[in-house]
Amino acid sequence: MRFFSAIAAAALAICAAGIAKAQPLDQFAQLRTEVQTSIHYASSSPDPLPTPPSGVFERITYPSAVGSLGAYITPNPGDGVRRPAIIWMTGGETNTIGDVWSPRPRDNDQSAAAYRNAGIVMMFPSLRGGNTNPGQLEGLFGEIDDVLAAADFLAQQPHVDPTRIYLGGHSTGGTLVFLVAEASDRFRAVFSFGPVAAAHAYGPDFIPADFAALPDWERLLRAPIVWMPSVRGRLFVIEATDGNIDQLQAMRDRNQNPNISFVEVAGADHFNVLAPANEMIARRILADTGPTTNITLTAQDLQQTARPRR
Repeated sequence: MRFFSAIAAAALAICAAGIAKAQPLDQFAQLRTEVQTSIHYASSSPDPLPTPPSGVFERITYPSAVGSLGAYITPNPGDGVRRPAIIWMTGGETNTIGDVWSPRPRDNDQSAAAYRNAGIVMMFPSLRGGNTNPGQLEGLFGEIDDVLAAADFLAQQPHVDPTRIYLGGHSTGGTLVFLVAEASDRFRAVFSFGPVAAAHAYGPDFIPADFAALPDWERLLRAPIVWMPSVRGRLFVIEATDGNIDQLQAMRDRNQNPNISFVEVAGADHFNVLAPANEMIARRILADTGPTTNITLTAQDLQQTARPRR
């Protein structure tokens, strides 16, 4: 999906300059409260959540602004221990989730199984309009609020340490968690795998809206490249050189925010970077026990673990 060009980046910059006259680019959260999106559409996969295997995940609901939304969560083992936790957003039509527990090949583990294998509590939330949830899809706008609502629910669970909640996602899920990091510092750290600089570039497969007929701000509010000054927590943006690397490079070249780290992994692709990177991140989450996060992540770290697809 190498479709984000320097021309597109320049066009977004011009639009951003216009919107900045009314709202500084470090005030993404405030701006979101002042507008209402006109993008609303139904899911192409309105299936109910399947039942997970006993002892692996529980199927639950969590409250949101549009009603109760479905999710999977690691069950409470009942030992009184509060553990670190991560919310993981899958790619594709990220509002809808399904089987996130079956074994995946190491070169394409989009289930992020490394975290539950390490003993970290996992939550997979479905979002508005996904599965059989209330509401409609908004193309990564209102979905930001759903992810934050999921974090509030997760923090209340007796087996979760509310000070050690992380967020991660891949592809469209990576773009969503990037936007969440720009809207809120709710998470101890955020890990965005393979995002795009502007979500409207996905096209009608993921956001079936005619952006040409909509005001500029509908695109801008879904463009992580515009709102990077708003990131106040730690955000790691990760992609492989055989993936959406032009997206990462466009954002890295524009970024001036020290809270954001861009990690470019050579010799891997959009999918096989996931398993080794998540294994390393899981280990660092387990060691991240101080009052604030001490996690670091560099290209050299991941270069040692990434293996090319065979």
